[in-house]
Amino acid sequence: PDRDLFLLSKGHGCPALYTVLAYQGYFPREELMTLRRYPTRLQGHPERGSVPGVEAASGSLGQGLSMANGIAMADRLDGRTRRIYCLMGDGEIQEGQVWEAAMTSFHHKLEAVCAIIDANQLQQNGPVKQIQDIEPLVDKWRAFGWHAIEIDGHDLAQVLDAYDKAGTITGKPQVVVAKTVKGKGVSFMELNPGWHGVAPKPEELERALKELQGVG
Repeated sequence: PDRDLFLLSKGHGCPALYTVLAYQGYFPREELMTLRRYPTRLQGHPERGSVPGVEAASGSLGQGLSMANGIAMADRLDGRTRRIYCLMGDGEIQEGQVWEAAMTSFHHKLEAVCAIIDANQLQQNGPVKQIQDIEPLVDKWRAFGWHAIEIDGHDLAQVLDAYDKAGTITGKPQVVVAKTVKGKGVSFMELNPGWHGVAPKPEELERALKELQGVG
């Protein structure tokens, strides 16, 4: 009960979560190949209780930060000290509930809450800037009273350093704005909204893997 928690608010990113859990021994790695194949328990959005290690059901975007707040407030009443990390997408934070939750986090000084924004510039229907621009993103969070840290989300050293710095902040919640490129490393997928939720064909997979491995 005293361990840190991770909430995947952008539930459609669950293939990455499932992979980490499988490689950490929560369930057999072979099961990963059943993703979204009924009656698999690896559905397109994570469901609490279906897979070991999944902390909360998500998929209805905009709710994760509210859940993180609720956990942090309950922990305060219980005298428990731990960190609650909540990963959201940049398209997701167009949801009004996110900003209500952001005000709540600051008002209650929930220093245990650390939000991460995957600012990958795209959402399902196109570029975030065209659908509903959220910039200036870092300034917005600071205006809501949060301690904001902006990083290159593809640089693991920066990611780890940001978490370390966030853990030293007291009296206010923290947000790590991770600037990323959707489809990074695969030329025909980078910043292409057509690949949102689409699996590559065998020949496309082979090409993508070669690019990621620096072959050819």
